[in-house]
Amino acid sequence: MMSGNYTSIDNQNVSGSVPAAVPDPGHLTVKFEDSNLQTFPPSEAHGKIASGARPPRDADDTFSKPVSGSDESQQSGWLRVFSVSSYKSYFDVDTSDVLERIKDSLLPFSGTFNEKTSNSPDLYGPFWICTTLIFVAAAIGTFVTYVAHKIKSKDWEYDINVVQWSAGLFYGYVTIVPLVLYVILKYFSAPSGLVQLFCLYGYSLFVFIPALCLSIVPIEIFRWVVAGVAGVMSATFVAVNLRAHIVSAGERWFLIVAGIFLLQLALSVVLKLYLFTITV
Repeated sequence: MMSGNYTSIDNQNVSGSVPAAVPDPGHLTVKFEDSNLQTFPPSEAHGKIASGARPPRDADDTFSKPVSGSDESQQSGWLRVFSVSSYKSYFDVDTSDVLERIKDSLLPFSGTFNEKTSNSPDLYGPFWICTTLIFVAAAIGTFVTYVAHKIKSKDWEYDINVVQWSAGLFYGYVTIVPLVLYVILKYFSAPSGLVQLFCLYGYSLFVFIPALCLSIVPIEIFRWVVAGVAGVMSATFVAVNLRAHIVSAGERWFLIVAGIFLLQLALSVVLKLYLFTITV
């Protein structure tokens, strides 16, 4: 039943993977060339997905590298002082870190605050401590004077200058004093960091927050005791933590530490005379 039109396959003439039918002599022979589709994926992959299903090579370049022409890539040297991004690391702290540093400020004789913050000083805690002090001082001072005037049946007027005076005092103190101390320590070749000084002085003011709250008690002697204890704790905290750094300044290290201690005590006296004293 089968005709003799089919001949045997010549294996030497077949180059593809699919057998080719060889027609009768005189007909055109069709050959299949090798294809790279036999291997998957192709050896030369194009596009963003390469062999091994790897992610795009430039997937994270937008986040890992500054864009050309951006402020971060252009600002360098002292110009970084005016860049907000250069201060991000000083505000990158957790609540537990801030609470731990506040606890250390209330234990002034431990002297471990500078060691714990030497590699990661922050400005977040000092900023909010000063800001809280401003509003607590204004609120407590206003409340105490209001109650004192009402007890004596006298007219009372709100004094807006309390907020302005408190802001100038606390922000100015925690900024100017560390700057001056930094210059002095540099002059005596004592190791110190400016941000670390800001951090130390900022946390040293925390003790005045509960002291201001206790000033509600209408007993003058009690207010003097509260202001004195807060001042001694704050001054001791700063002096003890800076003593180890200032000793390298030579024989005058004691005078520097004594000056730091007395200046912090002077702050508590100013607070007592202006905020803890109620006159009707």
